[in-house]
Amino acid sequence: MIIGLTGGIACGKSTVAKMLSDLGSIIVDADKIAREVVEPGQAGLLQIVERFGEGVLFADGTLNRKALGAIVFSDLSARQDLNQILHPLIRQVMKERKEQALALNPPLVVLDIPLLFESKLQQMVEKVVVVYIPRKLQLQRLMERDQISMQEAEQRIASQMDIEKKKELADFVIDNSGSIEETKRLVEDIFTKLSKGI
Repeated sequence: MIIGLTGGIACGKSTVAKMLSDLGSIIVDADKIAREVVEPGQAGLLQIVERFGEGVLFADGTLNRKALGAIVFSDLSARQDLNQILHPLIRQVMKERKEQALALNPPLVVLDIPLLFESKLQQMVEKVVVVYIPRKLQLQRLMERDQISMQEAEQRIASQMDIEKKKELADFVIDNSGSIEETKRLVEDIFTKLSKGI
């Protein structure tokens, strides 16, 4: 079965993906692929430089994510341009990796896609699992994790679909606001149901 795993920024999706992987699922990670398509020499990076200029590169020719982030998190049309460059490239690689994963016949193939709903990628998966924490906690965890101000954290959270809305659209919700043990129990329960095709 092909599962879409999503959630809001700083909700603990990576933790849940790791737990699913430990249970035998194959994870296809959109963020990892997003980094691959902007490596030097890749089409993604060339198009980004064409659109945003050399200022988004480090001296060694690699992408300066912080510089690019500063542009796209404060300007909606710049963010849309970036998405138009990256999403088709990421989608293509995800499809290839999904096929490779299915050939290995694991209990679950998990497409880990932070912007699953925003990018309208639900058709790539059979069920959607959302990793959830309340917004207040999300804000707190993001500020701590990335060492950023409340204003920056709010900007980043606002650039995604509201976590409550994602929760409503989910087939399964993993509430990650408790202890790691509680999250693990929820993950194991959902894994059992999904790998049996429920």
